[in-house]
Amino acid sequence: MNRFKLSPKRLPRLAAVVAVGVASLALASCDDAGGDPKVQIGANPVLPAIQQYLVPPIRIAQPVPWGNDSPKVAQGLQIHALATGFEHPRSLYALPNGDVLVVESNGPKAPVFRPKDLITGVVQKLAGAKASNASRITLLRYGNGDSAPQLRTEFLDHLNSPFGVALIGHYLYVANTDAIMRYPYEDGQTKITAEGTKLTDLPGGPIDHHWTKAMVASPDGSKLYVGVGSNSNVAENGMEAERERAAIWEVDVATGAHRIYASGVRNPTGLQFEPETGKLWAIANERDEIGPDLVPDYLTSVKDGGFYGWPYSYYGQHLDPRVMPQRPDLVSSAIKPDYALSSHVAPLGLAIYTANALPAHYRGGAFVGEHGSWDRTPLNGYKVVFVPFSGGTPSGAAEDVVTGFLDQNSHARGRPVGLAVDRSGALLIADDVGNTVWRVSSASVSTASTQGH
Repeated sequence: MNRFKLSPKRLPRLAAVVAVGVASLALASCDDAGGDPKVQIGANPVLPAIQQYLVPPIRIAQPVPWGNDSPKVAQGLQIHALATGFEHPRSLYALPNGDVLVVESNGPKAPVFRPKDLITGVVQKLAGAKASNASRITLLRYGNGDSAPQLRTEFLDHLNSPFGVALIGHYLYVANTDAIMRYPYEDGQTKITAEGTKLTDLPGGPIDHHWTKAMVASPDGSKLYVGVGSNSNVAENGMEAERERAAIWEVDVATGAHRIYASGVRNPTGLQFEPETGKLWAIANERDEIGPDLVPDYLTSVKDGGFYGWPYSYYGQHLDPRVMPQRPDLVSSAIKPDYALSSHVAPLGLAIYTANALPAHYRGGAFVGEHGSWDRTPLNGYKVVFVPFSGGTPSGAAEDVVTGFLDQNSHARGRPVGLAVDRSGALLIADDVGNTVWRVSSASVSTASTQGH
């Protein structure tokens, strides 16, 4: 496949042109507004006609500081900044002893094969998504009512765009963008100095479009499930670049051998097991550039051997005309996701709540961190929502739980990413623009020292 290759001498000039173009597109997008996002939430989202563009609209929420403000929470909850001053915190993991791991990470520098790659880079930088790449894990230790950590240490460094973390026995597994690494761990340990060993390679560069590798361990600890996103929007880099991507891998912990557990999932960014049914659930970022209300991102149970449409179809068997040649044999088997979250919300964090500390209404349901849109007017996402479950499946409309990441001028004071539930039952939120970890607890808990930012 022929690729557009840019000369390094042309990059600064083209970058300037692209920056002007992006600014113009941000204004132009206001004439192409999306509809009510609520009609795209639930089991049967409204799917409008496809819109195709020569240049798709872009709508950027420019980052601004939080200052003395903090996010807003639903009734019965309170929020405070547990810790600040991170470098692009993307995911969180709560260890059994109460320590919390904060994964600070960004994607590896991507090659520029075509003008679209440069436009994407400029958009991400303007939106605050291209901060410095710390590629490390920081440990926080705190008590249930503490307003600040008692201990903060650099737990693990020299990683390669890490994202997913899982503890199995006395081994900590870290999903870098290109491999799963295994490190020895003892309860209470505050720093890992061991080199670690590679369990298995993961699809990485030279193109690494969706670099995050979400990961969860099976309940019995014998398997790891890993989300491997696509290398493109809709296979524009060719299907060879998508080999074993847009998939959820099952990795054997003992041997490192893997198989494709489910395929056709464009970018599975969060994985959790639902305890009542034992099923694996995923959140996924769907495709862009066919309209402000296409395609809804989603939350779904994941079937072993299931195919979820990408790139040939979306939300079941709705054909995407941009992909040629088509695969009607695959499309005929494409599974409709369980629950739409509406279009372009960019879900990047998932936590199924099984604790008791928050109001009883939240027990058994799923919290989803919506990083927020960059190609839709009005902006969509930029919040944490809650999807109620009954009998192990979604049972109602998604509810706004943590909002206020956008200010009154639609500037982004923060963007929620990874979620975790700490040992006390509080909900933790990684904010990769505000460089903060927020802690949401029940308002009935007396923590007078934790009310501000």
